Amino acid sequence: MISILKKEAIIASSLLFICLNVFADADHGIGMELNSAGLKPIRADSHAPIGVMGEHMHSKGEWMLSYRYQYMDMGGNRIGSSDVSSDFIVQNVANRFFGAPGQPATLRIVPTKMTMEMHMFGAMYAPTDWLTLMLMGMHMNKSMDHTTYRGGAGTTVRGHFNTKSSGLSDTKVSGMFRIFNNGMHKVHLNAGISLPTGDTDETDNILTPMGMTPTVTLPYAMQLGSGTFDVMPGITYSATLNQLNWGAQYMGTIHTGDNDGYSWGDKHEITSWLSYQWRPWVSTSARVAYKHEQQIDGIDSRIAGPVQTADPDNYGGDSVSMNFGLNLAGQTGLLRGHRLAFEAGIPLHQDLNGPQMETDLVLTAGWQYAY
Repeated sequence: MISILKKEAIIASSLLFICLNVFADADHGIGMELNSAGLKPIRADSHAPIGVMGEHMHSKGEWMLSYRYQYMDMGGNRIGSSDVSSDFIVQNVANRFFGAPGQPATLRIVPTKMTMEMHMFGAMYAPTDWLTLMLMGMHMNKSMDHTTYRGGAGTTVRGHFNTKSSGLSDTKVSGMFRIFNNGMHKVHLNAGISLPTGDTDETDNILTPMGMTPTVTLPYAMQLGSGTFDVMPGITYSATLNQLNWGAQYMGTIHTGDNDGYSWGDKHEITSWLSYQWRPWVSTSARVAYKHEQQIDGIDSRIAGPVQTADPDNYGGDSVSMNFGLNLAGQTGLLRGHRLAFEAGIPLHQDLNGPQMETDLVLTAGWQYAY
């Protein structure tokens, strides 16, 4: 974890140093009608923090290309809002599959750490001033560490193992429909669909309590897609006044049908942000996000074992996070129209359907280019 964060910090610091020097040449103060190149300044805060999707629209005929990188780190477990140890889990949490051949009465495998990397590639196009279309594809890398306990009872550790999955995730197609814009306040509707292009058949080797290393279908958390067509409704509000920009958004994910006997729980997310523009080329932001996700509905008969991630009931819950961001907007020359943005999120509250791993940190970096 530390080495990864050091690497990301070095990259981010280098990009930031370059941008702060090159972008600064394009502006000498707030309130200028035109910048030093005779062009109207592009507000860095005209886009929401990079962790918010589908939050802005474009003018007729305008395109925007984007790339986002997101890193999520999860570690430790909790039931509800209380932290629990691995030893507590294997002594007290019942195994849903007890009674099947080889299944002990309590859980015997505990996930201890998970990292997830997402590479998101997007394109937006506005055929009219009141409609902006968006397409986003995603590639994911997941890694999960586990501790296996020996036999059917006790707290003697047999060993540790890691599972991985990597590949394309689900593809999202959506539209944004403007319903109000008076120059200061803007409101638009979000309507999209998620296409099940991500794999739901990922497998890997595990270490069992008896010391065997079979290849199994990985639990739901390690799969790359939902396996269902998902509807994504939403509404977004934003406003600008002098050097301030603020906004709020609701986005839902409603899973339709099922995949191999199950479907992910519906998700509802509400976020609100406030940003301050220090110069037209740079703004900083603070954002609060709330997420409610239901448990998985149904069960995949291929996924079974004395581990919490195999139980569909151990998914979903409520969480609140605080996020801090930085937006940079190029003003002149080859940099005009390009944006770089960064955001870091930490949890304020997590009430999870557990036992379940908690989120410790989310880092997002992105590039956007409009023309």
